[in-house]
Amino acid sequence: MMRLHLVRHGPTHAKCMVGWTDLPADLSDTAALQRLSDHLPQQAVMLSSDLTRAVATANAISLPTRQRLPHDSDWRELHFGAWEMRGFAEIEAEDPDRIRAFWETPGEVRPPQGESWNDVLARVGAALDRLTAHGPDVIVVCHFGAIVAALQSCLGLTSEQAFSHRIDNLSVTQLHKTAAGWDEIAVNHRP
Repeated sequence: MMRLHLVRHGPTHAKCMVGWTDLPADLSDTAALQRLSDHLPQQAVMLSSDLTRAVATANAISLPTRQRLPHDSDWRELHFGAWEMRGFAEIEAEDPDRIRAFWETPGEVRPPQGESWNDVLARVGAALDRLTAHGPDVIVVCHFGAIVAALQSCLGLTSEQAFSHRIDNLSVTQLHKTAAGWDEIAVNHRP
């Protein structure tokens, strides 16, 4: 049995496609961080993506009773390649068919020099498999794409169903693994 608590990092305030670009998180809302930390189990294993915004958020909610594991790059955001740090409208004007297909029919379509949705599912699936040795409570501080990929992998959702979820900054998505499989406890919970 394992309870998986997926936390989305603090906001970057960027108004563009931010994937592997290493932007910092705005962690000035200390009250929200305290509520988040209080909501999560005190006795838990905790890890994060290796990107600064996730590491800093994990540091902000860390407790001496939460065992930290090494950062894991498999929990990173989608890699947008040539679309990194560019606005949707700009990319749509340049490559309308590809960007629409990327978001509307996620799968093998990829941004130039980026990764496909299936690539993200594979790396997050591998990261999920590595977590089975830990528990009963595991906290992972990561990104929108990684959380949505975990929902799809664990719950057997289609890509369209997975992408329909809203995942806010500093929210918690909780999944529970039993002998029978995974169950959704909460998605996008804001403590």
